[in-house]
Amino acid sequence: RLETAVIEIAPPAFDVDIHMVYATAENFTGAPVYGRAGCYLHQDAAEALVKAIALAAELGLRLKVYDAFRPSEAQWLLWDHTPDPDFLADPRRGSPHSRGVAVDVTLIEASGRELDMGSAVDQAGALAGHACTAIPASAQRNRLILLGLMAAAGWDHYLKEWWHYQLFEPRRYPVLTDGAAGTGMMPG
Repeated sequence: RLETAVIEIAPPAFDVDIHMVYATAENFTGAPVYGRAGCYLHQDAAEALVKAIALAAELGLRLKVYDAFRPSEAQWLLWDHTPDPDFLADPRRGSPHSRGVAVDVTLIEASGRELDMGSAVDQAGALAGHACTAIPASAQRNRLILLGLMAAAGWDHYLKEWWHYQLFEPRRYPVLTDGAAGTGMMPG
């Protein structure tokens, strides 16, 4: 399915915690990028997320979503702030987030406590990589659990960011603006 519609990811339909970091100042820009904290994915990605939620539940864990669909206008704002192709997709090529087929996630316990992953979400650099061994063994284990359950649910990973997962072949999905997606996430 390559239609351009995105669907909202929200409880109770999706048993996840949602904290859209780009709707807050708690991101690498230091300022809100989204005007509204909506969490959306393409239907194909939403189906893969449901699988990941079920796999995490079997381990007594839940997923916390930090970002999902990112309107192309937001990708441009992020790129203008930090034009680093190792950290952000060049908006001229399109981000998997701007196609509605990527999520930034971590694992949480039933209590809501985040598992230690050894670095913060959006922390650029060597500590963010899946292969990083300069973090505690427990954090390495937590990253491997997340990687394993996301892979088993049909997600691909980005080697340089432990939190980023996307569908395979994301470029077969179109890049969407806030208006085209109908999400009303961008200010003004």
